[in-house]
Amino acid sequence: MIENLTRRDVLKLAAAASLPLAVPRVALGQAPSGPIVKPLPPEWFVVHGTNAEMRWETVRELGYLIPNERFFVRNHTRTPSIDARTWRLQVHGPGVGKPLSLSYRDLERLPSCDVTSAVECAGNGRSFFGSQQGTPASGTPWKLGGIGVARWRGVPLSEVLERAGLRRGAVDVLAEGLDDPYVTGGVDYGRVRRPIPVGKALDDVLLAYEMNGRTLPPDHGFPVRLLVPGWIGISSIKWLGRLEVSDAPVETAWNTKWYPGLGVQPVKSAFELAWDAVLPAGRRSRLTGRSWSGSAPIKHVEVSTDGGARWRRAELRGPNLRDAWVRWELPWTPAPGRHELLARATDWTGTSQPDVVPFNEGGYQFWAVVRHPVAAA
Repeated sequence: MIENLTRRDVLKLAAAASLPLAVPRVALGQAPSGPIVKPLPPEWFVVHGTNAEMRWETVRELGYLIPNERFFVRNHTRTPSIDARTWRLQVHGPGVGKPLSLSYRDLERLPSCDVTSAVECAGNGRSFFGSQQGTPASGTPWKLGGIGVARWRGVPLSEVLERAGLRRGAVDVLAEGLDDPYVTGGVDYGRVRRPIPVGKALDDVLLAYEMNGRTLPPDHGFPVRLLVPGWIGISSIKWLGRLEVSDAPVETAWNTKWYPGLGVQPVKSAFELAWDAVLPAGRRSRLTGRSWSGSAPIKHVEVSTDGGARWRRAELRGPNLRDAWVRWELPWTPAPGRHELLARATDWTGTSQPDVVPFNEGGYQFWAVVRHPVAAA
């Protein structure tokens, strides 16, 4: 599998083949057989057309980081086949004084760093608008598996912008991918692209070429993707090909028609349990879950095992990183019958999950407390 090759393995292959660099086979011209390249076993994923949702209940068996082969996939069209030997990143626009055309090798030679961060689809949790609030939203019916945390390595975007001669009047950085143009309703909207403010671009945004210590897999943006920590997933453009730095606000379909006004991801929680899981009655169980926020680390998590009548503090364990998540656990001895579990997180800004959230037609950013049904027998 592609994900099992380390970058050292890849470079050895390149030397053996006398290539400038080695890349996954799909990137050397082998066309993908479907909208997603990697295997999608049903015990790991729920497939929604061009997207693949991680079965959230399986996350309990995983560590803090989600392995590349288990990471969810959000594609607007299909995973493209890109040859990194000829790939270039174009950096241009009125907001820079020295336009750049960078090769893969050029990026590898620049100062790099590691960032542990979540990537989460803005529609993660969309199905709960209908099932919990009675206001169904159109679009992929994600539950809570449209998120993953990985360790990304790459070049800070600020490094590249400075080399391009970022001008004082620069306002937005428009990132554009190299996937197929998105066509819906008979309208061709072009390639996926979305601007981010220059202030965010200079803060913590990464041009990522590794994921969990391995070459970035095709489905996750090979050869290079943008990583915008804490922000909705559409901001982290995959298969990056162009960065246009503007001196005025930029509008595209991906920040006006879709995802309007959205940036930082809100605070959320999820139990590491199957929907309608059956637990042993009268025996002590260990409830586990994860909570996250795009604004700050998690301060505390409260859990109710009786539909919200009473709440107890869960124990946080392991890393608790801003832009990622924290794991937690709580002991519980259930009585026979059906139960409704709730988890409510509060981050260090003081923001807590509400009982309900206002409806929006896109079904974006559902962050209310999710009511999780289980049974004990």
